[in-house]
Amino acid sequence: MNELFALLGQDASLIGYLLIDMGVAILLLGGMRYTMGMIGKVNTNEELAIKDNFAYGISMAGGVAAMGIALSGTITGELAGSYLIELIGMLCYGFAGLVMIKAGRYIHDKMALPEFNKHEQILNRNISVGIVDAASVIATAIVVRAALIWVDGLNIKTFIAIFCAWIVSQLMLVIITRIFEWQYLRHNANSFQSTLELGQVALAIRYAGYLVSTSMSVTAASYFIVYDAQNLLDGIASWAIISLILMVVLTVLTMFAKCIVLWGIDCREEIENQENIGIATIEFAISFAIALLLMALMA
Repeated sequence: MNELFALLGQDASLIGYLLIDMGVAILLLGGMRYTMGMIGKVNTNEELAIKDNFAYGISMAGGVAAMGIALSGTITGELAGSYLIELIGMLCYGFAGLVMIKAGRYIHDKMALPEFNKHEQILNRNISVGIVDAASVIATAIVVRAALIWVDGLNIKTFIAIFCAWIVSQLMLVIITRIFEWQYLRHNANSFQSTLELGQVALAIRYAGYLVSTSMSVTAASYFIVYDAQNLLDGIASWAIISLILMVVLTVLTMFAKCIVLWGIDCREEIENQENIGIATIEFAISFAIALLLMALMA
């Protein structure tokens, strides 16, 4: 604590940057709630406090967490050079992050899980769909954060780079969803999406782990690419290719780790047929842990 006070005493400008960053962050976090209500034409007070809609609360929690994750990539502090530049950067990148998170939610609804109306299911208290929705926006935000850290400067090319990275993230999430669906359909009569619609929470948790860990592998791929505004398309193409490679590596390592950690347990039977939330949560944790280790190794 004494070291903190000493640092603040030596450089009082840190307090100014802290106030700007946290002020904008809190404003945008609050904006996430009201944006959800406005776009979905929902009274958030009624859903959260009167109807006690847990699914809506989980979905909103995912949105707030996603906004916080994305904003953590916008903070530069004294590197910005002035309070005004830091404020403009936070507002511009923060707003861009908010738009991409919302757009990512729409893409996930229409391309990854098009067989049901996610918003309608959440309003009908479908907790499994609420979990999937939260995981999808968090996964998008993880990649948006990586892109914000990857780019340099504040101009049109940086926004193009961030948008391209966002496109890569959505492509990866759709691919992993199709793979997940194919694996599920091999052993079950019902489709993955129809099972989610029926409220299978354990399956939703397992799928959420796939989404979040995949986004982390896409983030790890960014460590290999140096941002170059003059060769932006080459950089994005390289990012996409490395993301696919790391996604395969992540899948193999995760499968191996699950065999070791859950030795002697038929995970498919436990999750898909017995709806064992505990086993599904362990699978989520294993996927997350392997992805985190992969990120640390690549960094």
